[in-house]
Amino acid sequence: MKTKRTFKSETSVSSSDRRSFLKKAGLGGLGLGMMLRSPLEEQIEALTGEVNRYSGPANLRITDMRIAQVGNVPIVKILTNQDVYGLGDVRDGADPRYALMLKSRILGENPCNVEKIFKIIRQFGNHGRQGGGVSGVEMALWDLTGKVYGVPLYQLLGGKYRDRVRIYVDTPTVREPGEFAEKMKERLVRGFTIMKMDIGIGLIRDIPGTLTNTGPWDGLRGWDPTRGTYGSTMHPFTRVQITEKGIEEMVKYVAAMRQAIGWEIPVGIDHVGHMGVNSMIRLGKAFEPYNIAWLEDLIPWQYTDQWKEISRAIDIPTLTGEDIYLKDGFRDLIENRAVDIIHPDPVTAGGYLETKRIGDFAEEHGIAMALHHASSPVTFIGCVHTAAATENFIALEHHSVDNPWWEDLVTGLDKPLVKDGYVEVPEKPGVGLELNEEAVKEHLRKGEELFAPTDEWNQLRSWDRQWS
Repeated sequence: MKTKRTFKSETSVSSSDRRSFLKKAGLGGLGLGMMLRSPLEEQIEALTGEVNRYSGPANLRITDMRIAQVGNVPIVKILTNQDVYGLGDVRDGADPRYALMLKSRILGENPCNVEKIFKIIRQFGNHGRQGGGVSGVEMALWDLTGKVYGVPLYQLLGGKYRDRVRIYVDTPTVREPGEFAEKMKERLVRGFTIMKMDIGIGLIRDIPGTLTNTGPWDGLRGWDPTRGTYGSTMHPFTRVQITEKGIEEMVKYVAAMRQAIGWEIPVGIDHVGHMGVNSMIRLGKAFEPYNIAWLEDLIPWQYTDQWKEISRAIDIPTLTGEDIYLKDGFRDLIENRAVDIIHPDPVTAGGYLETKRIGDFAEEHGIAMALHHASSPVTFIGCVHTAAATENFIALEHHSVDNPWWEDLVTGLDKPLVKDGYVEVPEKPGVGLELNEEAVKEHLRKGEELFAPTDEWNQLRSWDRQWS
């Protein structure tokens, strides 16, 4: 078993000397004078005694980056020359190579210079899952920095507005309205105070007279990645339309939900389907009597003017943003007040600090922020820190509540992580938890090794400057 090394500062003094100095430095009005007359090494030791410096933050260097693929989430581990490391995620469903291609660009850097490294690598991210590499690295760097300085992540982001963070729970599609409502009622019994239901036109596609122009599309499969299929065709271009009968059938799910759980619990709606603005407005108006918390991703986020048209036409809050990369990607939606709530996923948006910047920018324009998340418990708790540090925050998504082994992947915090619909903000350094490597090994993608070497990504092979 490898023995964990404890690193001491080259200028450190004994603990008894430090206690003696601190005692002297604290004697009333003599404290400051004593400190100024003391040797420099004692001044540094006294002022930074609580900092977990290892051999000193200035001497930290990134030496390696490795990946553990658990399910559809690549977990990032950034290692250093001082046996301190940080953890992050590449977003769910993303390619781990989005992160690995960044390795050669960060080796040898001081991991505590998070802003500097972020500016080096952010040009290699993009919207959707392509933002996962940059975001995962940024997240691991903040976790690492918090461990080095012995402070929780939220403190590095400016401090916290709340001691616990409200969670909303996703509810995947169930075909029969009554069964769907009962499944949501189970979530209410478990203590969740905000919920979301995934209901879409795929639920009614086999009912005659509910939809128009489904003929060109095979089954209305929303996650088909093949170019030219329904799943990869942007909403305005499918020309699928919903009929009055179709609207009546969709409303049955919402009505059953309210009958089962009552009116006090906020409920959002997601995955409506690939239809254009007119059908979305008609459907939104039909949902108005049921006091819906938000309608999510009705059309692609890129169409600012169409979002604004929908938002003005219906009396239900609109929400989008889980596939947007960086604050600049949100700028048009926010400045034009095209949606009522923004919805970044920190594992796409650029990481923890960039997400806080997005939230602060939205707050300046009177717009609230919810957070999307569907990755590992590591970044789920990291998002708890970000939510705690952002004032206009509403709720954070828990997408793995039905996964029995998801929480087993981590240790260091009391479980269940979510209690009565909230997560307590950790006070431990960094994100505040560690991986349970035995559980991670059990759920690794078939044929993969836990944090296998990635030496093939060590060498920089391109000239990255974008100007001449």
